[in-house]
Amino acid sequence: MTAPVVRRRLLLVEDDPQLSAMLLDLLTGEGFDVDTARDGQRGLHLGLSRSYDVAVLDRGLPAIEGLDVLGRWRARGVDIPVLVLSALGNPADRVEGLDAGAEDYLAKPFDLDELLARLRALVRRHREGAALLPVPGGLLDPQTHEVVAEGGGRIALSERECDLLETLARHPAQVFGRDTLLDLVFADAEDIGVVDTYVYYLRRKLGREVVATVRGVGYRLGRS
Repeated sequence: MTAPVVRRRLLLVEDDPQLSAMLLDLLTGEGFDVDTARDGQRGLHLGLSRSYDVAVLDRGLPAIEGLDVLGRWRARGVDIPVLVLSALGNPADRVEGLDAGAEDYLAKPFDLDELLARLRALVRRHREGAALLPVPGGLLDPQTHEVVAEGGGRIALSERECDLLETLARHPAQVFGRDTLLDLVFADAEDIGVVDTYVYYLRRKLGREVVATVRGVGYRLGRS
């Protein structure tokens, strides 16, 4: 049996439309599911509200400068590995980018094969060192789609159940509206009721406390 292809999620924040379109085609062909942003404000929002395996971040962005976006991600606990792309390529600029929280820095113009190799290395290192996410009653392992229960057993989740719980667990203090969760987790669905259905599935498997309802607003991760 052929092993399923694991699609890696990548955030591309680049304001140059031609470069963004070229990179989108390249990265999609490399096996990434790519979200794009053309300015720092949109990039900041996506990085704070969605989960990614890696991000490619330009420095010279409209609205919010790239390193400012990176600093705000890190201040909010977003730990995705980031490769900064920039026309500023002297040693001082590289040091500034790495000190701001980037895992890698590549000056423009760059070699496409080198970019892909660096991204593969970042994803590999991040996944090897990825921590389990605390959830009520145990720890979520996003790689295996399982919750490691406090008693030592493992509870298997479907891919959608895992995506929903991971979204909540990566932002444990945030309340998500149902429409936001529909966009983040169930982008191919139109009926907002699918969010409630999968909350029910999670509660049935893991207990009612795993997802808390905030009346009139939406859902957040429950508290143990």
